[in-house]
Amino acid sequence: MHAGMDDINIINQVLKGDQQGFEELIKRYQSFVFTIALRYCRNREDAEEIAQDVFVKAYRSLADFRRDAKFSTWLYTIAMNTTRTFLRKAKPPVDSLEKAVVYETVSAQHTGTGADLTEQRSTHQLVNHVIGLLSPDDATIITLFYKAEQSIEETAVIMGLAPNTVKVKLHRARLRLKEKLEQFFADEIKEIIN
Repeated sequence: MHAGMDDINIINQVLKGDQQGFEELIKRYQSFVFTIALRYCRNREDAEEIAQDVFVKAYRSLADFRRDAKFSTWLYTIAMNTTRTFLRKAKPPVDSLEKAVVYETVSAQHTGTGADLTEQRSTHQLVNHVIGLLSPDDATIITLFYKAEQSIEETAVIMGLAPNTVKVKLHRARLRLKEKLEQFFADEIKEIIN
């Protein structure tokens, strides 16, 4: 019933008492939230716990969601804050959250039209690895813009920066990502795009 509805309509239904609507939002965003948590804590069980907490907090605060931004932007903020709080309490060794996927960067270089699943997985893993080599700021901005599909303005709100600053940082981050790809994985890139 909710599958064809946009996020805002589902939220309106949930606020009217339709709890099944929130289940649809969870289905849509569970992978997104889990990935954010996993990037920070690197432990599946902790990431699952964080993801659950994120959705509980989102459900409880749904009435506070302003509809002038994307639901995913609002949810990302909750996920980041919940993950940071968890890590502060747990103090485990932390890898950078910012190793998220920028599949489009390598995918855009792919000239073939029928890349098979194995090739896509290889590309995906390569890009994930290279993002792990970037600074946290570079990786965050690339993650927000490409993986989370946030606009420049939404990325600016999340990062607490001016939109023009985000544009400049995104441009520089893309250049550094390209440099890392070329520096460390020249042969793999040739293999992927040929």
